[in-house]
Amino acid sequence: MTERSTTVHELLLPKEHGSWSLAFEPVALGLLVAPSAAGGALALAAAAGFLVRRPLKLSITASPDDPRRRPAQRWAAALMLGASIALAGAAAMGPAGALWPLVLAAPCGFLFLWFDLRQAMREAEAELAGSVAFALLPAAFATLAGWPAPAALALAVVMLARSVPTVLTVRAFLRLGKGREANPLPPRIASSLGFILVALLAWQNLVPAAAVWVNAVLWLRTLWLVSSRRPDWPARRVGIMEAVLGVIHLGALTAAYHLS
Repeated sequence: MTERSTTVHELLLPKEHGSWSLAFEPVALGLLVAPSAAGGALALAAAAGFLVRRPLKLSITASPDDPRRRPAQRWAAALMLGASIALAGAAAMGPAGALWPLVLAAPCGFLFLWFDLRQAMREAEAELAGSVAFALLPAAFATLAGWPAPAALALAVVMLARSVPTVLTVRAFLRLGKGREANPLPPRIASSLGFILVALLAWQNLVPAAAVWVNAVLWLRTLWLVSSRRPDWPARRVGIMEAVLGVIHLGALTAAYHLS
């Protein structure tokens, strides 16, 4: 029993703990802010797509005599089938053509897969491609719930303003903490642009004003973590802080959207 559990864990679950937050925060935001039956099906498809990465990689890159290869192939086939069925269900239950935001997310998803198969998962480009692909999903949840395109894209921008600066900020902080070279300018620019975009969307009444305040907290977080006054924290503590910020981000946005 223990051996089976260990094998499934090895075949399915990504080793990068931060990837769980970057993948499922956008899914949770979409479900909470723009709930629908079609959105539930899309969430299942997104979860299957997230879990298929590791078995698919093992199916392609593992040597023929690797005992993980055959079970990985079975898991990859089952998850891809499940994702396809769930996606078809979302398309059938939602308004016609409502899944068009996935056209924007798909190239980033394929780019991430390309990096992953080249064993470059931990490169900045790979992490950014994966985070952008999932950050665009809230737009699809919104269109499935009947939102107009501008409001749906604005929701995705709010998530992008959370995900992209987070990747750059945490990477820079960890590298600086290990005494390596890291340019603090990209996370500062990304976080500042995110804040400005969210503020402009709020000014146009496309997102609630609370989104600006939450993003301001994220902006200050970035300025602090890449400054000379940054804390001497291990990766685990930064991960916990980001998880807490993620819960605050989700809670504040959900409440703000439903109240507005």
